[in-house]
Amino acid sequence: MNYRKKMLITSLLCLLIGIVTGCRDSKGEAPGAAGRKAADVAFAATTAATRKAAVFAATTAATRKAATFAAHTTAVRAAGPKIKYNSGESPEFALQHGWPVKCPPPLPGSLLPAKRIVAYYGNPLSKKMGALGETAKDDMLRRLKSEVARWQAADPAVPVQPALHLIAVVAQGAPGRDGKYRMIMPDKIVNQVYGWAKEAGAVMFIDIQTGHDDIRSLLPRFEWILKNPDVHLGIDPEFNLIKSGKKPGTKIGTYDAVDINYASGFLKDLVKKYNLPPKVFTVHRFTRNGVTNSKQITLRPEVQMVMHMDGWGAPWLKRDSYKDYVVAEPVQYTGFKLFYHNDTKKGDPLLTPREVLKLNPKPLYIQYQ
Repeated sequence: MNYRKKMLITSLLCLLIGIVTGCRDSKGEAPGAAGRKAADVAFAATTAATRKAAVFAATTAATRKAATFAAHTTAVRAAGPKIKYNSGESPEFALQHGWPVKCPPPLPGSLLPAKRIVAYYGNPLSKKMGALGETAKDDMLRRLKSEVARWQAADPAVPVQPALHLIAVVAQGAPGRDGKYRMIMPDKIVNQVYGWAKEAGAVMFIDIQTGHDDIRSLLPRFEWILKNPDVHLGIDPEFNLIKSGKKPGTKIGTYDAVDINYASGFLKDLVKKYNLPPKVFTVHRFTRNGVTNSKQITLRPEVQMVMHMDGWGAPWLKRDSYKDYVVAEPVQYTGFKLFYHNDTKKGDPLLTPREVLKLNPKPLYIQYQ
């Protein structure tokens, strides 16, 4: 109802009231108190109706204005460019699958999530097993320092912690004297690498490839080094083949949550026994069956679990693996491996720190092989 119509209605009503109040009774006299009261009521009703009409008109106009604005905003959003994510980068996908994970708050001395670990992986007895043994010690530590600087520049908000990740139990293609298809590194080699880590201000990881042995037999063997506050653990399902009986390298192995919980419990006991800061525990994974029953993995305040994407190949394949086997099955923290040679042997570029940091969630453990 516009302004002119409201004024016309108001004028007509006022004229009607004037006629009523100006009439005289049959005796030719002006109306008495009752007449005046009726007139007042009529006038009040008219005024209320007018105000109500005005409020209704204002409310309707405001509603229409709000609806128009909402429609316009929706149209603008719909017309705007949508963000295109590579596989493994979508925040919506991560949220739908349970990230960030509800887990125990970090205890004092925890490395994660306050820091990002950048590690060189391998064995000093082999140039083919990874960056840790590919070159001489001084050159290796120089390269690691350079990578740490690149990651720090890519994400200045998160301090980078260098690490040396030693394969302390190496799976073998031959059964050996004990028929276990694995070789345990001498304590001398373990101590040598630990010394290198100290020199570089790095932490150390003991990595175990069980072959046909049992993690329950092997892990206690390394209590002597794991009791140090700056030594952590990694296990590799690919080379856990005791169930299948296959030779390492001919079939991809697996760990179940039961096995992982055993190792996590062992670390928890060490933390309590030696009054240590929490241990970081990495589990390599690049296949669906590499880890079974992941939802049953127990999270403990004393142990920081990292599900580590260990696959190699083109950037798109690595992102797919991260999405399918790490993001889609959340545990606690995530890791990502970069292969200097295997990732690039078909002409593909090695993913840069900034490219890896687009993943969601952002990996907090980075490993170079």
